[in-house]
Amino acid sequence: MSRIGKQPVLIPEKVKVDIKDWTVHVEGPKGKVTKTFAPVVKIVMADKKITVAPTEDSRFAKAMYGTARSIIASMVKGVTIGYLKELEIQGVGFKAILKGKQLDLALGFSHTILMDIPDGIKVTVTEGTKLKVEGADKQMVGAVTAEIRSYYPPEPYKGKGVRIVGEHAERVRRKEGKTVA
Repeated sequence: MSRIGKQPVLIPEKVKVDIKDWTVHVEGPKGKVTKTFAPVVKIVMADKKITVAPTEDSRFAKAMYGTARSIIASMVKGVTIGYLKELEIQGVGFKAILKGKQLDLALGFSHTILMDIPDGIKVTVTEGTKLKVEGADKQMVGAVTAEIRSYYPPEPYKGKGVRIVGEHAERVRRKEGKTVA
C-alpha cells in the first residue's frame, strides 16, 4: 500500500472541489484545474478532506492510488499558491517579447519563433531575457517551460540558449573548445 496515498488531502477554505466519478475539478483564487483519473481509484470528499483508495487489488490500482492523491494535492496547492518557473535567455541578440497571447523569441535563427501561450498560463518577460511562467496547473507550467527551452537548449561551448533558473549543472555540461598545440 502507498504511504502517500493513505494521507488525506486537506482542502483550504477558499478552495471549491467537485468530484464526479473519476473527474476532480478544483477551483480557487489562482484558477481552475480539472483532471480525470483511471477508474481503479475511488475518490471521496468528506469534512474538507479528500481521501483516495484503490478499488481493486491489482498492481496498477496500487500505483495509481498514490499517484492520484499526489496529483490532487498538487491541484489544491496550484489553485491556492500557484506554480512558477523562471527561464533565462543567454546569448548576444537573444531576447523575448510578449505580444498579447503570443511569445516572440529571437534566438539567433533567421526568423523569430512565435509561441502561443495556452489558457491558464501567464508569461512575464523582464529585461528581455528573463521569463516567468506562472499557472495553477503544475503539469501545464512545466510543459510550457520545457517547450520554450526546447527551441534553443543551452549549448556546451559558450552556454548560449534558454535555461531554466536553478537547472542542475550536470544537465548543461560545459565543454572545452579546440586548442592549438
